This record gives sequence, C-alpha cells and structure tokens, in this order.
Amino acid sequence: MAQASSIEWTEATWNPVVGCRKVSSGCANCYAERMAKRLAAMASADFESGRNAGKKAAYLRVINGYGRWNGDVFLDESAVETPLSWRAPKVIFVNSMSDLFHEDVPLPFIRRVFDVMNRCPQHTFQVLTKRPERTRELSKELPWASNIWMGTSVENRAVVRRVHDLRRTGARVKFLSVEPLLGPIPRLPLTGINWVIVGGESGPGARPMDPDWARQIRDRCRERGVPFFFKQWGGVEKSAAGRRLDGRTWDEMPMLAVECMDDE
Repeated sequence: MAQASSIEWTEATWNPVVGCRKVSSGCANCYAERMAKRLAAMASADFESGRNAGKKAAYLRVINGYGRWNGDVFLDESAVETPLSWRAPKVIFVNSMSDLFHEDVPLPFIRRVFDVMNRCPQHTFQVLTKRPERTRELSKELPWASNIWMGTSVENRAVVRRVHDLRRTGARVKFLSVEPLLGPIPRLPLTGINWVIVGGESGPGARPMDPDWARQIRDRCRERGVPFFFKQWGGVEKSAAGRRLDGRTWDEMPMLAVECMDDE
C-alpha cells in the first residue's frame, strides 16, 4: 500500500532516497530531519532487542550521533518500483525524506525513478527540490511525462533565483513551495508557474510568519491566475493555529483552481 501522508497538498509519499544536507535558511528546522532522528532511534531499539528494524534501518545511515543529517544519502533500491503496485490513482510526494536532485544522487538512479513515474500514468507525482539548478542541468536527460510535477522551495528573497532555474526544466506543471515563509517576497516570479503553496514553519523553534507576507503572495497569485494553496500558519501547535487565511481555506490546485470555502 501507499504510505499515506498528512501533508495537506498530497495523498501519499514515496521515498526511493533518504537523507539530505542543509542548503539554506529554510532547512534550519527540517521536519524530515526530526522524523529521521525518531526512525533511527526506533531502528536502534529494534536491533538492541533483536527485532528486524525493516526500512527504519536506512535512517541509521543518514543521521549522526547528534540526531542531525550527516550529509549522506541512501538509495533505497527496494523502494524504486513501489508505485507500480499502487493501482488506485494517487497524488504522490516524491522523496519527502530527501531531495531527488541532491548532488550525491547519480543521474542513472534519477532516470530509474523517472522511468517508474512514466510507467504509472494513473498517479500524479510531485517532486520538490531545493536544488533546481541541478534539475535544470539534467532536465534534457529526463523523460518529463505530464503526470510529473516539478517544484522548488522558496522560503525568502535570498533564494528567489530557484524559480528561474525551475522555469528552465521540462516539467509541464511547475510549482513553488513557499514554506516555511520566512520573510516578505513582494515580487515572487510567477511567469511559467502553475501552482503556489504557502505555509508557516511548524514544530520546535518554529519561526513566525507575518500574515501580510502570505496575503501578499495570495494577492499576487490571484492577479495572475495562479492557483494558490495555503497549507498552514504553523507554530509549535500547528493544529491549533489552523490553516484559514482571512476567514477561508485556500485549496487551489493546478488545472483545478477552486477556492474552497468552509461552510459557515
């Protein structure tokens, strides 16, 4: 079965790669790192008790003694063809626990992942990277089926250049994950962009998001007809803060730009 996800803008996750290396300020409180730390601890406990740690064992390879990413990645050969067994259509976040375009993931492995996505037209695959410059460099080497959405993270003005790299990839649907939104981005480039997700940071040490930063991006999306998805306010208690912006829920998606308003 697919690994169900609680992430609001997807349905399932698929992790043929695990492990990462922090590259910008948006990585400081990485949720995947926190999850990997827990999974590595669980794997250690399994080994100590003589149990089979299963896929959790992979996280012992990518987490150091301080519970942080050690900079390595693990290519999970056993997971590469997993979506082929999922018959019911799914919206799938690719590598929620890593970055498919991490500099240490070789091109032949990336091609294998793309081959599987091409062989699963019933699914929609959402690939998200903080390394769109590498995506751009490799783009012509990859088969971009229409069900492969390509996105990049843009947490503040310092990394807006990522949008320009994303535009130069072969993906038919290109999206921005503006999460965690750490500062105002008044002129977020939207030409050639099909979808924008905005959200605040959650978990321990969460940095606050000014509501006007989110409104600024929402209004820019509306002016340019780009679907806008507001994921969360964030904070330590994410569920308590909710995800309503100006009294409504924004759940727009590419090619189905519907503004969903809660029943009052």
